[in-house]
Amino acid sequence: MPGVTTFTTPPHPAHVDRDPHELPEFTDSTAELFYLPPLLSSLPANEQHPDDGTGLRTDTRLPDIDPVSLSLHRALHAFRPLTRKYASTPYKDAFNWAELSLPADEEREWYCVVFRSRRKPGSDGSPLYEADRLAHDEAVHNGGLLLYWYGVPDPESGLNTATCIWQSRKHAIAATSRPHHMRAMKLAAASYDVYSLERHVLRKRRGETGLHIEAYVSGDVGW
Repeated sequence: MPGVTTFTTPPHPAHVDRDPHELPEFTDSTAELFYLPPLLSSLPANEQHPDDGTGLRTDTRLPDIDPVSLSLHRALHAFRPLTRKYASTPYKDAFNWAELSLPADEEREWYCVVFRSRRKPGSDGSPLYEADRLAHDEAVHNGGLLLYWYGVPDPESGLNTATCIWQSRKHAIAATSRPHHMRAMKLAAASYDVYSLERHVLRKRRGETGLHIEAYVSGDVGW
């Protein structure tokens, strides 16, 4: 691929050694954050636990996920960047979309959000990290989040990239309208001198096993 330096192993061992289903810690880390929400999630606080008389209770429930998104969830365990310059590389070229495979008879689309940023020199990241953690928890409980990935700043330019993949655009909008996310956005505006959003569509076409990234134009995406 012209202009892109590729490599066959992830740039940080945390991608391999860390359980991607564990909630990430939001700190000034030198390793990428890679999170795939587990297929079992906590019951809402106001929902009663079933008891069948055996004394056994469950604290989990199956999330509202369609079969094709479940296939994507499995495939995303192999998600990785193709270049250390992902912060300045087009989204479709920055990650290994072509290596992710789904069953040929499946068809669907998903909504992707990309954050490109650069921190202001000397800015205190502690309040922002806490706000990001709360916003992340909020998004997980909102539902529809399939992947969260956060890179590390480029040592030369200071640019960084984060991305989320959602079951639908409606899920993403619902999550970003919640209070912790809105507070994190306000803190980001004060902490970054570069902060931009991109929106893309991840598409799986029937008859193919691969995935395609397209720029989002308008309308609903996914369900």
